[in-house]
Amino acid sequence: MALNLNKNLKLYYSIKEVAEMLGISESTLRYWEREFPFLKPKTSGPAMIRQYQEKDIEQIRLIHNLVKVRGFKLAAAKKIINSNRNGADRKADVLTRLLNVRDDLQALRRQMDSLQ
Repeated sequence: MALNLNKNLKLYYSIKEVAEMLGISESTLRYWEREFPFLKPKTSGPAMIRQYQEKDIEQIRLIHNLVKVRGFKLAAAKKIINSNRNGADRKADVLTRLLNVRDDLQALRRQMDSLQ
């Protein structure tokens, strides 16, 4: 069996880590948890520390795409997610891939410019 180097070995992420991944505040994440009932991270201990799994982060990325990137209000984002979940997921995936391609192309351009 081949070793998968791309596999993420971390099972849980803190609220701070997730907020930093997306460039949003921790309070925004807490607010989204209240507004979107399907977004429920695992909590542990007497302090009720949030522990986000990859599936939770994907849900947050979808909300982030709709609200922060595309500029929808929360009510519109809820409606889109409830009415066309698969379509919203696919659009978010495509946007993420395009942003990654753009970043790669910009890095290539910087490398080419440094060679001249």
